[in-house]
Amino acid sequence: MIQIQHHVALKEFNTFGISAFAKAYTPINIPAQFKEAASYYKGEQVFLLGGGSNMLLIDDISRPVLHVLTKGIETQAAQNGEIHITAQAGENWHEFVLYCIKNNYAGIENLSLIPGNIGTSPIQNIGAYGVELKDVFNSCTVIDLQTLEEKSLSLEECNFGYRDSVFKKEAAGKYIITSVTFKLQDLSINPDYKLKTSYGAIQEELDRLGGEPDIALVSQAVINIRTSKLPDPKIIGNSGSFFKNPIIKRDRYDELVRLHPHMPSYNVDDDHVKVPAGWLIDQCGFKGYRKGDAGVHDKQALVLVNHGKATGKEIISLSREIQEKVNSRFGISIDTEVNLIENM
Repeated sequence: MIQIQHHVALKEFNTFGISAFAKAYTPINIPAQFKEAASYYKGEQVFLLGGGSNMLLIDDISRPVLHVLTKGIETQAAQNGEIHITAQAGENWHEFVLYCIKNNYAGIENLSLIPGNIGTSPIQNIGAYGVELKDVFNSCTVIDLQTLEEKSLSLEECNFGYRDSVFKKEAAGKYIITSVTFKLQDLSINPDYKLKTSYGAIQEELDRLGGEPDIALVSQAVINIRTSKLPDPKIIGNSGSFFKNPIIKRDRYDELVRLHPHMPSYNVDDDHVKVPAGWLIDQCGFKGYRKGDAGVHDKQALVLVNHGKATGKEIISLSREIQEKVNSRFGISIDTEVNLIENM
């Protein structure tokens, strides 16, 4: 039986620590409550709340809020050392990564310490240090909010792109993701798994840690790098990377690098490169910048922070100021990675 609460404070449920309220709030603690809630709110637009990590609340939420808190992990052996693992939508992402490492399942160790829950990971196609969710994704179960039909969506049907998926486009607001199934490598069967250590500073951190590299050590290296750059939301409100790294044409990059010789980049394909948005923002003088309680982190310019009492409107105002300055100086548009929750 679902429970509906009214005028519920959401400050503790979003990592930015923004003070906002839900007009109606329903926690989903067991899988059976998904269909019950979807049936109760059929015909209404609902707001799905997970770990609250990839969003900025700009206004109170007038839509019914369904807070996904379901737990559970199941494994199923596949062929050639591959293992399929299904995790319920309310499982914490980083805790799931640690569970897989503990059980010698490889493939997501580079995604350590990404905030949020399992259910929201496909929406954003989360990624870090050379690995994206789509690389280890098998399928996800969803409930259609209009028909109440439960079905499975394949990798192809999710149409993943860079920090993008079908859930942000034509299927936006259509489904509740109830669980996700991953395809990982069981190292007890397939010990020849190749670690991914070439992206960013992973190899450098591995050298510093010493020892024989394995998935646990790669995870620790990623954790060390992330904690050295990214603030803990429990200490200062933030949602991790606020902006996407822009992808530009290679000939445009060649023009820019003549003017800015130290501009870094990562190859995407023969015709495109990815430029770190944090570097662009830093070059515009925003690292450590503060406007009231809205600010830019002093160690990573890609991260916007709430120093205490910033509103969502103040954070978004700062982000637009940054976007305009980067575009003015480099002619590059940087898009927000964080979902902006307004007028709902």
